[in-house]
Amino acid sequence: MGESSPLVGFTVGVTAERRARELGALLGRRGAEVVYAPALRVVPLADDRELREVTEEIVARPPEVVVASTAVGFRGWVEAAEGWGAGGALREALGGARLLARGPKVTGAVRAAGLREEWSPASEAMGEVLERLLADGVAGLRVAVQLHGEPVPGFAEALRAAGAEVVGVPVYRWMPPADLTPVDRLVDATVRRTLDALTFTSAPAVVSVLRRAEALGLREALVDAVNGDVAVVCVGPVTARPLQEAGVEPVQPERFRLGPMVQRLCEELPARTPELAVAGHRVQLRGHAVLVDGEPRPVPPAPMGLLRMLARHPGRVVARAELLRALPGAGRDEHAVESATARLRTALGAPELVQTVVKRGYRLALDDPEG
Repeated sequence: MGESSPLVGFTVGVTAERRARELGALLGRRGAEVVYAPALRVVPLADDRELREVTEEIVARPPEVVVASTAVGFRGWVEAAEGWGAGGALREALGGARLLARGPKVTGAVRAAGLREEWSPASEAMGEVLERLLADGVAGLRVAVQLHGEPVPGFAEALRAAGAEVVGVPVYRWMPPADLTPVDRLVDATVRRTLDALTFTSAPAVVSVLRRAEALGLREALVDAVNGDVAVVCVGPVTARPLQEAGVEPVQPERFRLGPMVQRLCEELPARTPELAVAGHRVQLRGHAVLVDGEPRPVPPAPMGLLRMLARHPGRVVARAELLRALPGAGRDEHAVESATARLRTALGAPELVQTVVKRGYRLALDDPEG
């Protein structure tokens, strides 16, 4: 295993829809096994009567301020207007306004439409956009806000309270996925800790997973899992906020992009699994594999459960009865422990890592730290 494969042996869940394959490719190139479970779907409203009516209203009464919140949404809005033959009129109406773009991608979409933004926050947070508007003053102004899909909590309300007339532009909506089976499996895998990390690239995806977990009666168990054994990584603070409100503090990159997000995960997951010196070998347990002297060794679930139990007590003899509890469905037959141990030794390719202590149990042959 080289530096290019820091995630080998780990299983990572991807909840994104639009950029799922791009994120999955980044993770896969670093050795991860990727589980795809789109937590939502984007429904464009190009043919939606509400969007057309709002666009006609904005053309007829241009706003003084325009807030563009997402690149795909802003592009979709302009493209929809072009389809109705109103593209030029919309650009003219927006061109006379102060245009605030939430981040660099939105700025790119604004410029691609032949428009120029007045300002964009470094944080890419709608909260900072709101602070800027309130600081400048919006009393008596007409403000058009291109919506995320779900309304930004408190955004329009704060502007209205400050005296603005707010026009929401519903370019697309977030909807639950048509097939909930992948999300259900993702929630179950998280709760059972067979997943090593969950990734989120949008706040609505977080909300969707939490709501689905609640519908399954597993929200508390899910929150417990991501607060402990399962790493949760968000692309930025906007995405992280619903998790923080649920009592979870996710890992975030310094730069809010997919590449830095994956790099942050490459640092986080290996750091959670310390390397052990066992029988002259370097051993590190990962999600579905064990690194033995840097080489990945896939280990089936039952032997892996046994190994994790031994690793919790490195060097100590663990009784068969205790190890039996690490083998779901094994009942009371301690021969299941012997069978799982044999399979574990075969999978590791180094039988000497696990020692049999006659009439007592098994132990990891931890190297003497004083030796």
